[in-house]
Amino acid sequence: MYPIKFNTILKKVLWGGAEICKFKHLSELQDGVGESWEISQVKGNVSVVDNGEYKGCSLTEMIQHFGADFLGKHVYERFGEKFPLLIKFIDARDNLSIQVHPNDELAAKRHNSFGKTEMWYVIAAQEGAGLYSGFSKQITPDEYVERVHNNTIMDVLQFHPVKSGDVFFLPAGRVHAIGKGIFIAEIQQTSDITYRIYDYNRKDANGKSRELHTELAKDAIDYKMYDDLKTVYTSESDKTVGLVSCKYFVTNLLDLNKDIKRTISDKDSFVVYICMEGEASLTDNDGNSINIRQGETILVPAAIEWVKFGVQTKVKLLECYIPKI
Repeated sequence: MYPIKFNTILKKVLWGGAEICKFKHLSELQDGVGESWEISQVKGNVSVVDNGEYKGCSLTEMIQHFGADFLGKHVYERFGEKFPLLIKFIDARDNLSIQVHPNDELAAKRHNSFGKTEMWYVIAAQEGAGLYSGFSKQITPDEYVERVHNNTIMDVLQFHPVKSGDVFFLPAGRVHAIGKGIFIAEIQQTSDITYRIYDYNRKDANGKSRELHTELAKDAIDYKMYDDLKTVYTSESDKTVGLVSCKYFVTNLLDLNKDIKRTISDKDSFVVYICMEGEASLTDNDGNSINIRQGETILVPAAIEWVKFGVQTKVKLLECYIPKI
C-alpha cells in the first residue's frame, strides 16, 4: 500500500460560496459549492481512489480488501468495514442553520447510524465573522421548544467571533452553527444526521421554509453550560501541537518550515493529513512519494511504518487518527 488521495466530492448548496474550488486549485471553478467531501464512506457519497495502483477503487473496496492493514487492527476490531471519519472543507457564504447532532446511542436507535461528534479548524474568516456554539444561559428543554416557536432561540446561543487558526470541538448534543464568511476544515464521525433547529425564517424560491426538527432535537441537545467552548492552544513551528483528543479522533497541528518524519506504526491506525497552506512532498518507508498542497487530503494506511514530509514552502497540516481506547 501507499499514501492515498481520493477524488473530491463537491456539494452545491444554497449557502455555498466560491472559495473551495480556488482553495483546492481545481481547474473548473464553480460557484455555490458549500462543501468538499475529502474522505467519505457515507452512503451515496463513497470516496474513490485517485492515485496509484488502486486508482478507481472505492474506499469501501480498499477496506474490504486490506482490512486491518488499511484501518489499523484496533480500528478494524472497533468499526469493522465502516470507515469512522468524514473529512470536509466547508465554505459558508451565508449563515448555516442552527443545528444539533445526536450521540451514538440516539443515532443508533433512531437512524442505525453513528452519532456525530466533530471539530472545526477555521482556515479563513472575513472581518466580523463568527459562529455559534453552546448556550449563553441555562435553559430547559421546554424553554428551548418555546423559544424555537417564538423565534427567540438566538437570544440564548453563544456567539464566538473567529479568525484563522481558531479551533472548536463540538461533541454530539452541542447546539451550533457556522456563520457567513467562514471557511473551515471539519473532521467528524461518519454520519450525515443533522437536526435543524432554526433557519432564520428563510424561504426558498417557492416561498417555502426548510423543515425544522424541533422535537427530534429536544432529546438530542446537551443543555449544560460550558465555559471552554473554544479550544485554546499555542501554535509552534516544527512541533506537534495537540488540538483535539477524544475517543473518536485525535487531531494535531503541524506548522512546518523544515522536513519532518512522522511515525505511523505506533498508532495502529490510518492517519489523515489535511493541507491548509503551502506544499510538501510525502515519502513513506517503502519509497512511495506523493505531493500534498493546499486543499488536498492524504490518507496514510496503518500498515505504513512512517512518512517524511519534505517541505517546499511553509506548510500547515492537520494530522488526524483514531486513538486506542
